[in-house]
Amino acid sequence: MSKPLIYITRKLPQSVVEPFESNYTIEMWPEEEKPVEREVLLEKAQQADALVTMLSDQIDSEVFEQQTNLKVIANLAVGYDNIELGAAEDANVIVTNTPDVLTDTTADLTFGLLLSTARRLMEAERYVKNNDWKNWAPLLMAGQDVHHKTIGIIGMGRIGEAVAKRATGFEMELLYHNRSRKVEAEEKLGATYVGFEELLERSDFVVCLTPLTEETRGMFNKDAFERMKDTAIFVNASRGALVDEGALYEAIEQNVIAGAGLDVFQNEPISADHPLLSFDQVVATPHIGSASEETRKRMMTLCLENIQQVMNKDEAKTPVTRV
Repeated sequence: MSKPLIYITRKLPQSVVEPFESNYTIEMWPEEEKPVEREVLLEKAQQADALVTMLSDQIDSEVFEQQTNLKVIANLAVGYDNIELGAAEDANVIVTNTPDVLTDTTADLTFGLLLSTARRLMEAERYVKNNDWKNWAPLLMAGQDVHHKTIGIIGMGRIGEAVAKRATGFEMELLYHNRSRKVEAEEKLGATYVGFEELLERSDFVVCLTPLTEETRGMFNKDAFERMKDTAIFVNASRGALVDEGALYEAIEQNVIAGAGLDVFQNEPISADHPLLSFDQVVATPHIGSASEETRKRMMTLCLENIQQVMNKDEAKTPVTRV
């Protein structure tokens, strides 16, 4: 009897895949950085028992219409807004994601963006490497302190709490806004629940970690940025579509806010000539929140373990949908 087919839409390390090859036929798109071609994705969806997909893969109703034997889609991300969940449920396909394993790694990156923007680290690096450092000056590359400032976190989920935990080491005042209050986090971290507008007005650092929904899409708009302090720094490590990038550009250009640290964008990859990238006070990274070697490999393994659970007719470890 032939083994079930798993198709993976990017090339993964053989060390991750090998432990599963005895029970499954595993095929991979041969490129690590180039996305799978749409025609190939549709063809493999028709053949495969399981897919491992990336956040950049659009898994819509067309994909589910092609499938004949697909049982599970394991998304290599904590987010899953690239997958049409209603179509998955209609097709009786289980969808899984990779929460928890990336929490601390993403929190590290988020706080790193905050620090890098506040202390102008990327500007300072360019200043040295471009041989512009000729003399010392009292305010040479002077940025903002982080310690004892106020951080406002939008979205107090696992990653939000992990960022808050890091902020306590800098003795920061913790404000947060969430769909519901997190009493345990308040007690454990000393965080204060406030309304969205109050958080914007009081925070020195506004950190966006909320999920993307129809309600949150574009929530950081002109009005939101105008409520912030003119010294405020905005950090987004969640989803680009949460932000009106035109409004963010105007806010920085007109000194409405001081700068931004961005790991995510409306359109990815972002173009090098995007107006936001013209600012020294914008630190930009290529959606690498979970990108440590250890964490990414744990995420890959979790995807394959989820598939294995479903194929064995057990509950997936981290299901988004069930059938």
